[in-house]
Amino acid sequence: MPLTENVVFKAVLQRGNKVQVPRLLRWRYRMEPNHVLRVEVRSLEFSGCERFLGRMRREGRLTIPLSTLKLLRGDEEGSLEGYVLEVTLEPAGEADEKPG
Repeated sequence: MPLTENVVFKAVLQRGNKVQVPRLLRWRYRMEPNHVLRVEVRSLEFSGCERFLGRMRREGRLTIPLSTLKLLRGDEEGSLEGYVLEVTLEPAGEADEKPG
């Protein structure tokens, strides 16, 4: 069954601003690297929630834009590497996938 509903999971932010999508979710929803996803990340340590459009890499990782991480971090200095994030994946509509 392809991704047709919201999927929520918790992940540790890895080096290079990446989070790993669990393998079972990738298999269950037949998620492919060419699918555009609407991604919402929420920090459990800081109060913040940001959304962006992204694609999963072949190895199952999503790269979170640096600007998104800066907005999540707020006034805190330093990297969020190693922090736990709550990630929500949604299927992006066709209007979201087409430029301009």
